[in-house]
Amino acid sequence: MADEDKDSKTEAPTAKKQADAAEKGNTPFSREVPIFATVLATFIYLTFYLPDGISRVSESLRDIFEQPDQWKIETGPDAMSLFVHLGWVSAVLLTPAMLLFMIFGVVASISQNLPTPVLERIRPQLSRLSPAKGFSRIFSVPGLIEFGKSLFKILIVGVIMFFVLKSEYFNAIDAMFSDPQTFFERTMTIMRKIVLVVLFATAVVAIADFFWSRHHWFTELKMTRHEVKEENKQAQGDPFVKGRQRSLMRDRARRRMIANVERATLVIANPTHYAVALRYVREENDAPVVLAKGQDLIALKIREIAEKNGIPVFEDPPLARSMFAQVSIDSVIPSVFYKAVAELIHRVYAADARNKRVR
Repeated sequence: MADEDKDSKTEAPTAKKQADAAEKGNTPFSREVPIFATVLATFIYLTFYLPDGISRVSESLRDIFEQPDQWKIETGPDAMSLFVHLGWVSAVLLTPAMLLFMIFGVVASISQNLPTPVLERIRPQLSRLSPAKGFSRIFSVPGLIEFGKSLFKILIVGVIMFFVLKSEYFNAIDAMFSDPQTFFERTMTIMRKIVLVVLFATAVVAIADFFWSRHHWFTELKMTRHEVKEENKQAQGDPFVKGRQRSLMRDRARRRMIANVERATLVIANPTHYAVALRYVREENDAPVVLAKGQDLIALKIREIAEKNGIPVFEDPPLARSMFAQVSIDSVIPSVFYKAVAELIHRVYAADARNKRVR
C-alpha cells in the first residue's frame, strides 16, 4: 500500500505544501555541509593561527620554566595567580578555534535554511520513544544512506591518513631525532596535508549530499492529483459558494442602482425591454451621467420608479438599445449620444418651465 501511495504521488509539491512543511520544521538540510565547514575552519586555524599561537604559548611556558623564581607558589593566591596565567595562555590559543568552529557552523546552517522557531519539534512526544519507529528510521532508505555516507567518510579518512603518513614516514622518524622546533614544524606540515586532503573529500561529499537532500525532500513532498485538486479548491474556494457570493454582490449592486433612479433627470426606454436612467445637473457634470440601466424586469422596475417620482420617461427604442449596449453605470455618456440626449433634456427643462409658469 505504501509503494502504491508513493507511485500515485506524481505531482510536484505546490508552494503551499512546501510552506506548510517549512512551518513544521521539515526543510531540506544536509548534515555534511556543517561538517565540511568544521574541517575548513580547522584547516584555516592550523594554517594561519596555530603556528603563531604555539610560539606565544611556548614563550610563556619558557618564562615559567627558565625563571621559576618569578612564580612563587607559597600561598593560595600565588597558586591561583599561576593558574589564571596558564588559563589565559590556553584561552588565547583555543578561543579563536572555538570562534571559528561556531561561526563556520552557523553560516553553514543558515546558508541552507534561515532559522525558524518550530514549537512542534521541541514538544514532548511519546512516539519518539517507540523502538519500532526507531528501527524503522534506522533501516529506512534515508537511514541506510546516512550509514553509507558515514562508512564512506571513515574509509576515505583512513585511506588518506594511511597514504599521507606512509609518504611522511621517514620525515616523521627524522623529526623525532631533530630539534624540537623542527619537529613541531614537520608535524604541523603533516597535519595540514591530512586536513587539506580530508577537506577536499568532505567537499565532494557535502556537495553531493546538499543536492541529494533537496531532491529527497522534494520527492517526499510530492502530491497526488487528488491532493492538488483539493488544495486548489481550498485556495480558490468552493465554486458553489463563490457563485453564491457573486450573486449576492450583483444583488447589492442592483439594489443600489435601483435606489439611484429617484435622482434621475430622465429615463430613456424601449417600451418593455430596455431602460436607461440619466442625471444631468450643470453644477455637477459637463455631460449626463448614467445612474441605472437594465432590461426586461429591471427595465420595468426603472420605469415604475421613474413614473412614481414624476421623472420623465421617453420611449425611443433605437436610442435605448444603443445606449444600453454602450454606456456604463456611474459614467458620463459617450459623445455620440450628446445631440440626442440634449434634445430630450431640453424638452425636460421646457416642460419644467411651463409647469412653473402655470403655478
